[in-house]
Amino acid sequence: MTTAVAEAQDAHDEHHGPEKGLRRWLFTTNHKDIGTLYLIFSLIMFFIGGAMALVIRSELMQPGLQFVHPEFINQMKTMHALILVFAAVMQAFVGLANWIIPMINGAPDMALPRMNNWSFWILPVAFGILLSTLLMEGGAPAGGWTMYPPLILQTGDAFPFLIFSVHLMGISSIMGAINIIVTILNMRAKDMDLLRMPIFVWCWLITAYLLIAVMPVLAGAVTMLLTDQFFGTSFFLAAGGGDPVMFQHIFWFFGHPEVYIMILPAFGVVSEIIPTFSRKPLFGHDSMVYAASSIAFLSFIVWAHHMFTVGMPLSGQMFFMFATMLIAVPTGVKVFNWVATMWRGSMTFETPMLFALAFVFLFTIGGFSGLMLAIARADIQYHDTYFVVAHFHYVLVPGSIFALMAGAYYWLPKWTGHMYNESLGKLHFWLSTIFVNVTFFPMHFLGLAGMPRRIPDYSTQFADFNMIASIGALGFGFSQLVFVWVLLTAKKGAKATDRVWEAPKGLEWTVPSPAPYHTFDTPPKARIAQEAFE
Repeated sequence: MTTAVAEAQDAHDEHHGPEKGLRRWLFTTNHKDIGTLYLIFSLIMFFIGGAMALVIRSELMQPGLQFVHPEFINQMKTMHALILVFAAVMQAFVGLANWIIPMINGAPDMALPRMNNWSFWILPVAFGILLSTLLMEGGAPAGGWTMYPPLILQTGDAFPFLIFSVHLMGISSIMGAINIIVTILNMRAKDMDLLRMPIFVWCWLITAYLLIAVMPVLAGAVTMLLTDQFFGTSFFLAAGGGDPVMFQHIFWFFGHPEVYIMILPAFGVVSEIIPTFSRKPLFGHDSMVYAASSIAFLSFIVWAHHMFTVGMPLSGQMFFMFATMLIAVPTGVKVFNWVATMWRGSMTFETPMLFALAFVFLFTIGGFSGLMLAIARADIQYHDTYFVVAHFHYVLVPGSIFALMAGAYYWLPKWTGHMYNESLGKLHFWLSTIFVNVTFFPMHFLGLAGMPRRIPDYSTQFADFNMIASIGALGFGFSQLVFVWVLLTAKKGAKATDRVWEAPKGLEWTVPSPAPYHTFDTPPKARIAQEAFE
C-alpha cells in the first residue's frame, strides 16, 4: 500500500474512527473492538481459572489435607472447569473469530454488529454471577462441571445462580454463532467460493453450527435440574420415578460436541500458521474441509463413551466404541495434512510456528489416549481415574490453548502494528511446553495405577507423581506471566510491515498494520487469498 493511500486511510479513520473514552468500549459495534474485548476478557478468565487450578495442585502436592477444606477443593475443581471451558477457551476463539473472519473473508464488519456487542456484554454479567457464588452460603457449586444430579442438587444458595449463569453463557454463544454464520455466508468477498475460503473460516462456520445445535440441549438439561430443585418435578430424581442417568445422556449429547467446539477453531488457526512458516500451500485443502465436517457430524453420535460404566447394554457399548474410533480417522487426516504441508517446506521456527508444532505433536498424544479410552472394556478400568484427566488436558491445554497462543503471536503484529519480542515469545513457548508435559504426563501413570479423580486426598503410593505434577502446574501457571509481559510491551517493538511474515496468504495481510478501524471501504478481490490453494 502506497504512503498516500495509507495517509488517506488514516485521515478517513480519524473522521469515522472510534468514540473516545469508555463509550467506545461500552457501545462499540466494530468487530475489532469487540474481538479485543473478548480476548481481554478470556485472558482475565484464564488467570482466574488458572489460579483455581493452582489451589487444587497445591493441595494435592502431598498426601494428607494441607491448605483448604475438602469441600473447597471440590468447589475449585467445579469452578476451574466451568470458567476455563466456557469463559476462557470458548470466548478466546470467539475473539479471534471477531477479529479475523471479516478481514480474512473481505467483509467490512460482522453482519449483525449490535447483536455482536450484546453477545459480549452478557458474558461479564454471566461469569460475575458464577464467581459471586464463592461468597454465598454453602459456597460455590461443588458437583463437578458436569452438574450431575443428585450431587449438584445438594449445592446451597448458589444453585439457581449457577443455572442462570449457564443460561446467559449459552445465549451469548448462540448469538455469536448466528453472527459468524451470517457474516461468512452473506458478506464474504464476491469472488470467494465456499470451498476457496481459508480453513480457519471453514472451521469456525462448522463450529458455529455446532454451537446452535447443542447449546439449547444444555439449556434444557439445566432447566430440568432447576425444576427438580424448586418446582417438585422428578426428571432426574430416582425417588420420584426419574432417572439420573438420563441427565448424563442429555449433558453429554451437548458435552461431546462441546469439546469439538473448543478444538475445531484451533485446527483452523494451526491450518493458517503451518503453511505460512512452511512457505507452502496447505496440503489437501478440500480434504481438510471434509474432515472438519465429518468430525462435526460424528461428534453427535459418540456421547455415551463418557458413560461406559452406567450399565449400558453391550450393543450400546459396541456402537459408541466404534463411532468414537471412527472419529479418529478425520482427525488423523488433519494431522497427516499438517505434516505433509511441512514436508520439504522451507520452514522457519518463529514463536507462532513453535506453538503450532507443539500443538500437532501433543494434541496427537491426547488423541491416542482418547482412543485407549474409547475401548469399552478398557475404559471400565480407566473411568474416573487421573488417566481421563491426563487425556482431556492434553487435548485442551497443548491443544486449544497452544493454538490460541499461536494465533495470538501470529496476528499480534497485525493488531498492534508492532513486532512482539521474539526472544520473550520463545521463552514463553519453551517454559509452557516443558511445564505442560511435566504437569500432565505423570497423570497417565497415576490413572493407570488407579488414582481416582476429584479427590482432595490420596494414598501415599501416588505421592511422587503428584509432587511432579504440582511442580509442573506451578511452573506452567507462572510462565504465562511472560505472555502478559509480551502483550504489555507489544507496542514497543519494531514497526510491522503490512505483510508481517514472509509468505502469508489471506486478505488480512493486504491491509496496513495496525489494521485500520474500518477494514474494507470497497469489497476486495479474493484472488490473493485464493493463491494459497492454487
